[in-house]
Amino acid sequence: MTQVQTMPLHIYNSLTRKKEVFEPLHPGTVTIYVCGPTVYGHAHLGHAKSYVSFDVVVKWLRHLGYTTKYIQNITDVGHLTDNADEGEDKIAKQARLEKTDPMEIAQYYTRSYYDDMDRLGVQRPNIAPTATGHIPEQIALIKRLIEKGHAYEVNGNVYFSVASYPGYGRLSGRTDQEALQSGSRIESRSEKQHASDFALWKKAEPGHIMKWESPWSTGYPGWHAECSAMAMKYLGETIDIHGGGMENKFPHHECEIAQSEASTGKPYVRYWMHNNMVTVNGTKMGKSLKNSVNLNDLFKTVPPPVIRFFILQSHYRSPLDYSDAAINASRAGLEKLQETWHALSTAEPGNGTIDTGAYEKRFCDAMNDDFNTPVAISVLFDLARAINTARNTDGLTPASRRACDKLFSDYGQNVLGILSPDKKVAPAEQQAKQEALQGVVSILLDLRKNAREERNFALSDLIRNRLAESGITLKDTKEGTEWSLSEEKDG
Repeated sequence: MTQVQTMPLHIYNSLTRKKEVFEPLHPGTVTIYVCGPTVYGHAHLGHAKSYVSFDVVVKWLRHLGYTTKYIQNITDVGHLTDNADEGEDKIAKQARLEKTDPMEIAQYYTRSYYDDMDRLGVQRPNIAPTATGHIPEQIALIKRLIEKGHAYEVNGNVYFSVASYPGYGRLSGRTDQEALQSGSRIESRSEKQHASDFALWKKAEPGHIMKWESPWSTGYPGWHAECSAMAMKYLGETIDIHGGGMENKFPHHECEIAQSEASTGKPYVRYWMHNNMVTVNGTKMGKSLKNSVNLNDLFKTVPPPVIRFFILQSHYRSPLDYSDAAINASRAGLEKLQETWHALSTAEPGNGTIDTGAYEKRFCDAMNDDFNTPVAISVLFDLARAINTARNTDGLTPASRRACDKLFSDYGQNVLGILSPDKKVAPAEQQAKQEALQGVVSILLDLRKNAREERNFALSDLIRNRLAESGITLKDTKEGTEWSLSEEKDG
């Protein structure tokens, strides 16, 4: 735990819409649940912003001395295409497009997600439960809600009665009328008692692969049920922190609160945290707009530490705008910070001193002010300037040099995860090499595509095999051929 006197940790609570002093339910222990990805595609920059931000939250809590139990789920069933109760399961839809099994889709993109997060320096959660692995817990939750009069069954489907829970809408600020309007997509013949009621269990249509037996029908759980069931199973009926993207406030988190508190009669979450979205050149990022920034592709030209640094230069509650200029500025800034830290080890000894305690206090106060990483990073830059000034004048005493090194290690490396003690950010010439590689592979993929169209499968296979020998793996999907560079070949 830090030795300097600092302000207590404050967290902006989305439920109360104000910063509050953080006090865990059980002293010395923090429970935190963050909504994980729905694994039907590669992770994008929006995922990176969320999970890098909460990675720093967890690391800071642990730095403060809390025993922190972190749960992040994997949604592998039940998330429908309209993000509510209608449409096709997103994973089943992707499986149909790729002509394969939904579980293969889920497992392939789960591995891809963790590969990307590993490269970003995001620590794995204590537990990463899957929706498909917790069907009994979700069924048990639904049974309790029916028994308490908060849910009802119709034709094999089970719905939560929003009218039975007066607190619905507190988190998002959505009124019942707005909820009704959001449900206007539901056909007039809907079997729901009220348009804003949400599905807890859906009866599977003929041919639906991902389905389970329940007291009501052979079907699958609604999207919202999984997080409540898994959070309460591993963290208890009341948890300290629940995080996720601001787009999940309604309906997902609103529904979580309703079904959890209706089930237990206890407060579900003490502090709600929501990260803001990513834009691209000022425009909202999204697959439908064809401007989604895929991490798998981004890493081919931009080193993961630069992406992490870029994300943390923006507060988690602020939007993050992606552009080539912003990435290049982040690369240059991180290189300077990294070079200063490395230069400490070879600096000539001198008589100069730096009051590292003042920098440490400023850093800790920034982090304790709702995890203000942009201000925390600016403190490291101020420290770097002081170090460079000292190196060019009186030098630094061994004790002062050790103290500065410890600040970079404790905060730049261990908390923020942006600095590395043994390797530098890829320089501009390395970026040029990566861009050249991307260009060459694109040419080969075009040649392979033409060969396949001309049914010249021998040439197509030759290109795939030669690329594989060079450490480049190809995957053919409905949207085209993706390529990835294995770690041992990645330069």
